[in-house]
Amino acid sequence: QVQLVESGGGLVQAGGSLRLSCAGSGKIFSINAMGWYRQAPGKQRELVAIITSGGSTNYADSVKGRFTISRDNAKNTVYLQMNSLKHEDTAVYYCAAAIVVVPTEYPTDYWGQGTQVTVSS
Repeated sequence: QVQLVESGGGLVQAGGSLRLSCAGSGKIFSINAMGWYRQAPGKQRELVAIITSGGSTNYADSVKGRFTISRDNAKNTVYLQMNSLKHEDTAVYYCAAAIVVVPTEYPTDYWGQGTQVTVSS
């Protein structure tokens, strides 16, 4: 059974920083792309940042220059360093990963349970 478990959310004042972590566990052969998404109340889930197995990254325009995604392949973990947080960053943040369980099969998308980030203005 493969699981993604997020941690690091919480309440922070505007201008502050938080670091989210997401660790994969279980029967994992390899992980392709890993990413962070967020969903604010009344809004659709949106992509925040993504990182490939080779380390290439892509960000939503709204977080460029403030957020940094990184990963530790040895630990099956992806991170999201969030700086200069704004009230509009308030959302539930989810990690996702394309995970290969069986080497001969295509990767499957897995999602974490979500972690709340609240930025007070």
